[in-house]
Amino acid sequence: MESNQVKDMMCLMAERICTIANKLSNSQTDCFIDEILRAKRIYVIGAGRSGLVAKGFAMRLMHLGLISYVAGETITPALKPGDLVVIFSGSGRTKTVADIAEMAKEIGARLSLITSNADSRIGNMADCVVEIENQRDFIREDNMEYEIRQMMGKHHSFAPLGTLFETASMIFADACISRLMVVTKTDEVELKKRHNVLE
Repeated sequence: MESNQVKDMMCLMAERICTIANKLSNSQTDCFIDEILRAKRIYVIGAGRSGLVAKGFAMRLMHLGLISYVAGETITPALKPGDLVVIFSGSGRTKTVADIAEMAKEIGARLSLITSNADSRIGNMADCVVEIENQRDFIREDNMEYEIRQMMGKHHSFAPLGTLFETASMIFADACISRLMVVTKTDEVELKKRHNVLE
């Protein structure tokens, strides 16, 4: 592929992200910010690349001075009522993540879902849903689970395997951090003080 084609693809993806951003619901975003500010502790979770976005978000929450954990890590403490679980899931129904969400709900935690599919297993139990639109088709004629289709290579997209959701959700998460910096009156100097120096 020629270099200019790569540039064109980057521009096309950027245009799609802008379209997605313009379609975001202000009320959903406000709900998400409120959930974070009210939470005693914040746990984040996601599978695959969505999980990497979740980890990046947890890191920035820590930089803000909030108590945040990545679900499933060995040093993560037990979830308690009043804690918030932030879930990144494009399909909203990834089985491993949905099972954890169900357990969290039974414990009494609140759930916030970042997704492209609000009408989903996780979406239906979440207290707050932020819907990030993308071009993934969740239900096809074979009604095959998204993860299975990925493994079998049955996908089609100019940005494959949920790339647009993952990229858009990462930008959304970083934009939320920017908003939280304003609300909590936290500047970049304070964030740097909490940054890991053992790297």
